[in-house]
Amino acid sequence: MTATGFWLIRHAIVAENARAVLYGTMDVPLCAESLVAQADSYRLLANTLPRAAQWIVTPLSRTHRTADAIFAAGYTARETSIEPGMMEQDLGEWQGLPHADLPARLREPAHAFWPLSGQERPPGGESMADVILRVGATLERLAGRHPGDDVVIVSHGGAIRAAVAHALSIAADTALHLSVQNLSLTRLERHARAWRVVCVNHSVAPEREW
Repeated sequence: MTATGFWLIRHAIVAENARAVLYGTMDVPLCAESLVAQADSYRLLANTLPRAAQWIVTPLSRTHRTADAIFAAGYTARETSIEPGMMEQDLGEWQGLPHADLPARLREPAHAFWPLSGQERPPGGESMADVILRVGATLERLAGRHPGDDVVIVSHGGAIRAAVAHALSIAADTALHLSVQNLSLTRLERHARAWRVVCVNHSVAPEREW
């Protein structure tokens, strides 16, 4: 059976005031200036993504707007399905906190590349380990629903790290070492017996050649 291909795109950069706090699953706006400045990146994505793909976004508007920008850059607009299972890590009661206020609330040392360790679960929220379980179950369900198809998912940094962690069967703290930049492309394949990682955090900067 032909593999199901997942094309995971992290949404565009959010507004500067949103980046000043832990926004998690808050529905924050995109940076309007970056939407204009990164026009070439949207065109490259529009020219690179498979033509006959299924398109999925999350309930948060930053993924919808990123998909719309790719469509406007030359990819024929497609109907998008909303998938809550590909949401960002829910930081619970810590969402909206300025970054400087978080360390006093942690029960475990922060990760070197993320404000929380992989096992730290904010009150009312999720740990990165929880996100891996959620995203992994979502990907398996989507692979069963779209066997042999290409599936484009505009998602979030934490969810994409979790997707790679599921594919490679790695721990949450290990997954947090992965860099997933805004508008980067991560590709996974679900084969009959196993997952394959094709690329992670592939840049769509204009100077790169696909």
